[in-house]
Amino acid sequence: MDSHLTRSRSSRARAAAEDRVAQPAEHRIPSLDGLRGISIALVLLGHLAGTSGFPVSEGSGSFSAVAALGVRVFFVISGFLITGLLLDEMARHGRIRIGRFYFRRTLRIFPPYYVFLAVTLIASALGAFSLAPGDIAHTVTYTSNYHDERSWYIGHTWSLSVEEQFYLLWPAVLLLSGVRRGILIAAAVVVISPAVRLFEWNFLPWAAAGVGTRFETVADSIAIGCVLAGSRAWLHRSVLYMRALASPLFVVVPLLGIAGGLLTDHPQASFALGMSLSNLAAVLCLDWAVTFHEGRIGQVLNAQPLMFVGWISYSLYLWQQLFLNRASDALVNSFPLNLTLAVAAAVGSYILVERPSLQARRAVEARFFGHSRSSPHPRPDIVAPTA
Repeated sequence: MDSHLTRSRSSRARAAAEDRVAQPAEHRIPSLDGLRGISIALVLLGHLAGTSGFPVSEGSGSFSAVAALGVRVFFVISGFLITGLLLDEMARHGRIRIGRFYFRRTLRIFPPYYVFLAVTLIASALGAFSLAPGDIAHTVTYTSNYHDERSWYIGHTWSLSVEEQFYLLWPAVLLLSGVRRGILIAAAVVVISPAVRLFEWNFLPWAAAGVGTRFETVADSIAIGCVLAGSRAWLHRSVLYMRALASPLFVVVPLLGIAGGLLTDHPQASFALGMSLSNLAAVLCLDWAVTFHEGRIGQVLNAQPLMFVGWISYSLYLWQQLFLNRASDALVNSFPLNLTLAVAAAVGSYILVERPSLQARRAVEARFFGHSRSSPHPRPDIVAPTA
């Protein structure tokens, strides 16, 4: 009977998944906001550990690995969502409208980011803290993932730099190679990235410190999400894959992802296996959450409170770094005031900067592109926070 129920669940999921894959990408994808909420919570937890007044010290377990796992999930979601948007664009219009794509990305990312940078620079000029040489140039140009000496206060912008570099490269890859070859290229990136990490770590001393933040060493986290977006319809026609996705044994998958993240104290093992294992677990969990969004876990992921955390996750990503600083004894960096201030700054950024810029984006789209989203909330697209 259990076998029959599993097969029945797989069949229903496969049929529903085919419908969802065929839907326009502009429709809200179930569970993504909730997953983003969980991901930013992991980043916050990882950064809170060791701050003054927080009950857990930095050395209590691998809390840096917790934050890194949150970033990895964001990268996977980003590859999945952006590729879905691009493939939908190609399916409906026969091409990718590059101008529209970059217009959307610019109004999504730039306003909150440069407001954060402006406040950070002003605070630094007033003596609140010090920035490292090169911080300004690298943050403004989205190259901080190649700036190994970056200060803590802008250190998290490395992951946003990775995102921007992905935005620049991926549409061109799909345009020049076509969808099928583009997805194969993304799959090749997933396969060769462990070797790239090991090569830089062992043979390029000048680049070793950047393994895990340089684009070529973390691109597989985004690429595996791209592969899922391009192959999901095909995967969901596979009876074997759907049975595995619906199996009660799937609970092992997130545990393997956590285990992969715990290898961070062993660089060679982490670069060769741990990061790839976490990526694979993250992309499978993403597919599971989107496919079975009507179950109990799906109800939690799609609950309004967790979705709201997902909506403000970009602003949380930006502003938490100023307050969750374990190296500082200042009052604003002490728990629970640091977390309160980080959330307050994020909500303020979301209300005063993000929402107006997204509303402006929809208005301009409606005028010049003849299309805008009709969602009652200007739900942000994916931007990855960092460890």
